[in-house]
Parts: sequence; structure tokens; C-alpha cells
Amino acid sequence: MNRRPRRNRKSEAIRNMVEETSLSVKDLIFPMFLVDGLGKTIEVDSMPGIFRYSIDTMLREIEACMKLGIMSFDVFPAYPESLKDSVASESYNPETFYLKGLREIKKNFPELCLMSDVAMDPYSSDGHDGLVKEGKILNDETLEILGRMSLAQADAGVDILGPSDMMDGRVGFIREILDDHGFKDTSIMSYTAKYASAFYGPFRDALDSAPKFGDKKTYQMNPANSQEALIEADLDLEEGADFLMVKPALSYLDIIRLLKENYPLPIAAYNVSGEYSMIKASAARGWLDNDRAMVETLLSIKRAGAKIILTYFAKEYAEMIKS
Repeated sequence: MNRRPRRNRKSEAIRNMVEETSLSVKDLIFPMFLVDGLGKTIEVDSMPGIFRYSIDTMLREIEACMKLGIMSFDVFPAYPESLKDSVASESYNPETFYLKGLREIKKNFPELCLMSDVAMDPYSSDGHDGLVKEGKILNDETLEILGRMSLAQADAGVDILGPSDMMDGRVGFIREILDDHGFKDTSIMSYTAKYASAFYGPFRDALDSAPKFGDKKTYQMNPANSQEALIEADLDLEEGADFLMVKPALSYLDIIRLLKENYPLPIAAYNVSGEYSMIKASAARGWLDNDRAMVETLLSIKRAGAKIILTYFAKEYAEMIKS
């Protein structure tokens, strides 16, 4: 045999030398959950090792993560039902704990990259990403609310806005309103191909933001479709997105590759809560090796073409690399 591929696998030094995909802590964004109050560190039952933080404990956790090399964070708010209403008015209240928390994070750590989420569901009494009227999700009326939300977050110091709502035209609407108000440097990481997935359950536990009726299939994408992702990406590129995101990641590696091969923008992928939790649950029962499964998962997402990975494994991976 003239060709023996095993020769390139015979030692760790050679395997490292011919390794095709590299994964760095710099590739990762760490999603975190912010709650109102002080002195709070509350574990999410369905996401072992992931916590809801008040701003004081979150600042300490961010500092610890930065010492491990993590420099990018995506902060989500967890609101009580008492502050939710049908028009998500708390999302643009300048005195709300979320916006005040974002300001504190940038004040204390101006060098980090701070990302936020733009959608109605954390603030909506209906639990949907858009405005609900007579049981329907209204697209264009929702854009006005998302615009106000985006301006408030940009004013709080957010570096990257993440529109996750999947309303038609929202990237262009947000880009225009940001530019008109002097936020030309605020980036948009569009949730370009966000699928109506079964893997969001633990996240909705963390935010208590599940829909109060129906589902999200009229705005999130059908898991059976891939070409539709190209339509969404065409629109987001045209409307001014700076990054294109695929969510979830593991069941949609082909979509990550599809966007990587067709668009010049950096591709991001969200390694979502259900993907995290199923590894944790299996590892707790001894069915999987946690660390090996974590690394293999992240490598597969990077290999598929994601430049950026949002993952709840970020701190754990950084600790493993450092040790």
C-alpha cells in the first residue's frame, strides 16, 4: 500500500501538526442570565452549572471568565411576570434592571464585547417574540417595539445587538434606526436561521419565557428546510447585518456549512441550552465523558464553518484549556 493514512496519526505530535480545525477560547461567546436584586446566584435546574446572577455576582463571574480568556458575553434578562405586559414596555424603560446592568458591565469592563438579545419574549406577557393581537403575531407592528428596544440597549453600551425574533425586515429596520440616532458603530448579529426547535426548553426555564399559547412556528423556521436559510441570509446581508447566526447548532451543521460557503460575513452558531443539557444529563449518569463530548461538540460546530460559537460550555472549556 502506497497510501497509509495512519502514518499521519501515529503520534500526538504528528496528529497536532496535521490538525485541520482549531478551537480557541477567543471563538466563544458566553451566554449569561441576569436577574434583579443583589447577592443572587441561582442555578438553573435544567442546566447544571449555569446560573442566574444579580448584577453584583455577575460582575464577579465576568471578571473570573475574563481571567480565563473569555472576552465576549451575551446577557439575557429574566423578568418576573409582574413586569411583563403585551407590548414589552419594560424592555425600553431606562430604569429597568437589565439596561442598568448592561451599563454597569461596560463601565466596569469597557474592553469586553457585550452582546444583547432583541426580542419581545423576555418582557411579553404572551411569551412570544412579537406583538400578539387576536392570537396572531403581528410583524410590522413588532418592528416598532424592537426598534425602541434596540436603541435602549445601544445607549446602554451594547457592542452587538442580537435580533432573535425572526420578524421579516427587522435587521434593516434596526440598522436604520441605529444609524439615525448616532449608533453607526453598534453591530448586528442576526439570528438568520433560527429554527423552531425542541432544544430550547432549558433556556425557557431559565427566563420563564415559554409561550402562553400556541408555538413559534409562524416565525421560526421549519427544521425540514435548508434553502429557506439562503433567503433569510440574503435579506440579512442586504439589510445590513454584520454577522449571520444559525440556531441551534448541532442539528443544523449543514446550515452552518451552507451559509459559510455562500456569504462573506462571519458565521456564528448558537450551541443552545438543550444541546448543553443533554450532554450534562448523560455525563451525570456516566453514559458520556463530559469533557470529551464538550470538545467534540464545539469542534464539530467550528469544523462546519462557524467562526463564532455561543455556548454555555465557554467557561468550562476555558478552565479545561488553562488546566
